[in-house]
Amino acid sequence: MSERKATRRGVLEGIGATVATVVGGAALSGAATATGTWTAVESPTGNTLHDVEATTAGAYAVAGGGIVLERTDAGWKKVIGGGPTGNGNSLYGADVTDDGKRLWFVGSSGAIGEYDVEAGVLTDHSAPMDVTNNFNDVAVTGAAGEANVYVAGDSGKLYYSFENGASGTWEYTTPGSGSAINAVDFHGPRSGHIVDGNKSVFATDDGATWDKIGLADANVNFYGVDSDGPADVWVSGGGGMVFHWNGSAWTSADTGDAGLRDVEVTDDDDSGYTVGGGGKLYALDDGDWTQAQTPTGQNLTAVVRGDPAIAVGAGGTILEA
Repeated sequence: MSERKATRRGVLEGIGATVATVVGGAALSGAATATGTWTAVESPTGNTLHDVEATTAGAYAVAGGGIVLERTDAGWKKVIGGGPTGNGNSLYGADVTDDGKRLWFVGSSGAIGEYDVEAGVLTDHSAPMDVTNNFNDVAVTGAAGEANVYVAGDSGKLYYSFENGASGTWEYTTPGSGSAINAVDFHGPRSGHIVDGNKSVFATDDGATWDKIGLADANVNFYGVDSDGPADVWVSGGGGMVFHWNGSAWTSADTGDAGLRDVEVTDDDDSGYTVGGGGKLYALDDGDWTQAQTPTGQNLTAVVRGDPAIAVGAGGTILEA
């Protein structure tokens, strides 16, 4: 998820490039450094929170049952209860415009919503091209009302609109073999990356055509992607693995055995987080991944850096540091 602005989540050669495990680079450290203190805060829902984002109005999280939560001075509160259509379709992915003023979210049965966090207005963009498949993730670039919108489909299709999701402006492409696209993130208006269920990573620089850039012999599923540049891509996956692309080669770090569902790293690689099963959370500092202590055993699904940093997960779990 990228660093085009402070509020963004995380705010091409070498097909089949060799994956090398780093020792002393992006390796797992045993020292408890820069992990911070994570505390559990009260959540107004017991539904799984699937994603979390930072906006100009504060942090928002999206959940099963079409629930959207907002972080306020008085704590977290529910601002949307049934998703963009009101039918309660679960929401799986979210992103914000470059100016932080619009929160976009996607989910089951073709759900797509655009929420004006300053005016409190929800716009329904669901079922583009009459598609009602499940949508796993979304990336948006550009300003509020003028966004490029990219939606990751469970059927292996990437749906996109260069006109803020307006009806009749949607197109799609199938970058890979048709396996579900699990995550999408963009570092520029039409430049970004996706990961799919076939253990593949794809890159684009026009928002429409995609080239495979890895990974050969990864042997784990990919769940999260943070696209910070054409030569700066992070991927989180099964078996506790985190992969990094520097433009010429992939390197990997093995944090343990938890499936890592999300990864967020700064552009200069100085700091970041990855989260996953069993309440596992790892912090990246000075090239080393260090496990942080968390007050939960619930599976964590997403993390966003900021003040505070926030991780969310199953059972309505919300952690802040």
